[in-house]
Amino acid sequence: MPRTIQNVIDTIIAAVPGAPFEDSVDVFKSGDPAQEVTGIITTFTANMHVLRKTVALGANLVITHEPTFYEHREQTDWMADDPILQAKREFIAQNKLTIWRFHDYWHRHQPDGIVTGMLKALGWEAYQPSEHWGPLVIPGMTLGALVATLKTQLAMSSVRVIGELQQPCERIGLLVGFSGGDQQIRAFHRWNLDVVICGETSEWQTCEYVRDAMAMGCNKALVVIGHANSEEEGMRYLVTWLQPKVAEVPITFVAAGDPVTTL
Repeated sequence: MPRTIQNVIDTIIAAVPGAPFEDSVDVFKSGDPAQEVTGIITTFTANMHVLRKTVALGANLVITHEPTFYEHREQTDWMADDPILQAKREFIAQNKLTIWRFHDYWHRHQPDGIVTGMLKALGWEAYQPSEHWGPLVIPGMTLGALVATLKTQLAMSSVRVIGELQQPCERIGLLVGFSGGDQQIRAFHRWNLDVVICGETSEWQTCEYVRDAMAMGCNKALVVIGHANSEEEGMRYLVTWLQPKVAEVPITFVAAGDPVTTL
């Protein structure tokens, strides 16, 4: 019997503790879940590059971590007449693509799927904390070595840094995506961190907290790598996690790419 898109999603949800959740952004954003799945694309966000690649590969299910239509819950009434939104919806409909968001469930998987993918990419699996969220402790790590590892393993030409490259950074907080300045500052205190690696941050908040800490002689640092760069590896890892569960369906990771070019 052919496997439907809905069956694939049901298989994923069944593997997440406590799922399904009553209030989650992880729902279908377009398409027909009843159609037979021809192929699966995993990605950070379903931008036009990803959608065109999906069509080229003959796939019809896109599993995206972040929104497709520019708003967290994809409530787009405020931009209903926007030509970019309209054209994107038309492309999706014309190519019979189904898009499902995999955000809350993937973060609630034990261990967190996005963080697991990042740790694998960085070669830090041995340092995965015992608790669901917690510090990574890497003896002998310095800020300079940390930055070099991130740039090499994630193929990044640059990162944004507050700190001195020679300072020790053995207690590391990996706060992927955008957890908010409040959460980032709390993590410094709660886990006695030397450094936080984050996707995005509030410059007037976490950045100034770290600068003030350094001015007071405290060993603190911040590394900002970009939201997409901090979570893409988790969606790459999804291929490895999901493939054995739907062995007959081709699954491909397509990088959405860093949206910002640093000149």
